[in-house]
Amino acid sequence: MSKKAKLDPLAAWAAAYDAVDHEPLRDKLQVNLGDEHLRLALTHRSFANENGHLPNNERLEFLGDAVLGLSVAAELYEQYPSRPESDISKMRASIVSRYGLADIAREIGLGPFILLGKGEQSSGGANKESILADTTEALLGAIYRQFGFATARRVVLRLFRHKIDTATVAGRHLDWKTTLQELCAELHAPMPVYEASSTGPEHDQTFTAVALVNGQEFGRGEGHNKKLAEQQAAHLACDKLRESPRLVAGTAHSDAGSD
Repeated sequence: MSKKAKLDPLAAWAAAYDAVDHEPLRDKLQVNLGDEHLRLALTHRSFANENGHLPNNERLEFLGDAVLGLSVAAELYEQYPSRPESDISKMRASIVSRYGLADIAREIGLGPFILLGKGEQSSGGANKESILADTTEALLGAIYRQFGFATARRVVLRLFRHKIDTATVAGRHLDWKTTLQELCAELHAPMPVYEASSTGPEHDQTFTAVALVNGQEFGRGEGHNKKLAEQQAAHLACDKLRESPRLVAGTAHSDAGSD
């Protein structure tokens, strides 16, 4: 009987959710999202499927995507009145991209709150771009469901304010590998090199990529394909190099002189 009780899906769901203090996340969102909405928003399909096919956050993600897109599009329309549609469309795409959303997720410390299945937990799912991005959208969908569009829009504009204010047509978030190359060039450092590996069966592989600059590891990423893993590694490398540019500054010249 005890084994059956342990396997009860609703009890497992409640226990996993209650094991974490969610007040820090609510503080970051600045809305008192109710437990019912918040729990669903944080439930990834891997957790739901491992526990008797519970509800997951994909429907909320669908709503959040719409709320996010309209909120950002309207703000760009007002903030950049002289830009043509083609420009603000590219700016919006950059801001609401998977990488843009994952940025916000990391800023609010979302990863540890996501309810993941054992497989995703063991493969670092709480730091995967796709899971972070999707869960951020689900949170926005949950806020919309509980409080309505005005509150959801206010949360979007607060969280994404810096990205909106610094939006560019180039959409730098869409290609972090190019951004890293440009940053290395600015620092007169060697071009980045990537090393990739994969684990798991052929139909469900997880790729790990490491971004190296002058032989040093500056970023490590994971994804369901090599491209996504390299993009995540490049993104983390960009952040590290911007914080500590002296780690590689001028190394291209010193390497050339040593040959």
